[in-house]
Amino acid sequence: MSLLVLEGLTRFFGGISAADHVDLTLEEGELHCLIGPNGAGKSTVFKLVMGLLRPQSGHVFLEGRDITGLQPYRRARLGLSMKYQATRVFANLTVEQNVRIARSRRLADGDDLAWALERLGLAEGLSARASALSYGQQHWLEMCMVLGNAPKLVLMDEPTAGMTPEETHVTADFLKGLNRRGMTLIVIEHDMGFVREIARQVTVLHEGRVFRQGTIGEVERDPEVQRIYLGESHG
Repeated sequence: MSLLVLEGLTRFFGGISAADHVDLTLEEGELHCLIGPNGAGKSTVFKLVMGLLRPQSGHVFLEGRDITGLQPYRRARLGLSMKYQATRVFANLTVEQNVRIARSRRLADGDDLAWALERLGLAEGLSARASALSYGQQHWLEMCMVLGNAPKLVLMDEPTAGMTPEETHVTADFLKGLNRRGMTLIVIEHDMGFVREIARQVTVLHEGRVFRQGTIGEVERDPEVQRIYLGESHG
């Protein structure tokens, strides 16, 4: 049974198609990237998966269960978690307090959250205020927080936006390591170097529709993908 299945998801804003009969299947253990030009519908698809938007038509299935009508908090309880493009940490609280908000029970050795704090260099600074962290570190703190309830699937919307090249490399290693630990991830990203480094499978969206799917090599070699995205948007 596939972990996540999107069937014919459609969402319009006025006369604009943000998601047009989107079909997507995600297997457990995948690290999947969602790419496409600005306005292609990537963030809309994420919001439809999380229940932040309701589709005009179509369905979202999690482990075979139709969750299309569920509120976001119920989807979170079923194992969905999302990191937004803009950081949503509590700036006036410490790293440890932010983590406690994300997770009620104590950290245990070997769990993903404890591992993430150590891997991203935050475990030694739990008493530091989040506002004192660098821009990249605040994003890393939020990446740790989305692991707080041991999700089955993590959605990340442009996790490296605004990061330095070094921070981007650390983030890539972190996501690959998290995936090796068994976490299923789907990532929206514009940095094609980052996509090449982490992605096993790639879906290209264009004008709200699934335009191509395949490995990163297959997608990059596709002349139509080069025309509508790689060539025009990324030189």
